[in-house]
Amino acid sequence: METQDKTGCFFRFEELRIYAKAVAYSQWLLQSLHQPVSEAQKNLFNSFCHSSYDISLNIAEGSSRNKSQFEHYLKISKTAIRECYVYTSVAAGIGLFSEEEATQSSEYLMEMTRMLGALIISLQRGRRTSDDEREAVASDDAIDAIDSIETDF
Repeated sequence: METQDKTGCFFRFEELRIYAKAVAYSQWLLQSLHQPVSEAQKNLFNSFCHSSYDISLNIAEGSSRNKSQFEHYLKISKTAIRECYVYTSVAAGIGLFSEEEATQSSEYLMEMTRMLGALIISLQRGRRTSDDEREAVASDDAIDAIDSIETDF
């Protein structure tokens, strides 16, 4: 018994480019960060990695919710990106990143911020369209109800 066809994805979030980019960033981060030696560096390393995982985890979690909740989880992902940006600066300052790696991390993070922003705007537009459609249907229903009342007299 196969639960997923060969061309599709079992989970909706697997089809999102931003999800793939977030996973790629976490993988790149693990390969790029230099081995921490002090306890402070290990704490930074762990926190940095945790925030990078939070980006994709929140995208995955939000994708199973309604549009409004999905938007909320995407905003949490943006918060995790900002955390990673701060960790990038600190990591570069204490030698866990080279200057080139810090630049590459920043570029990844800025691209993901733009992608999330575009997805959030898309969800908001879709929600507004749905709200407008509901209002139009409600308005049409109200007019029909008024017409039926007027014809009853």
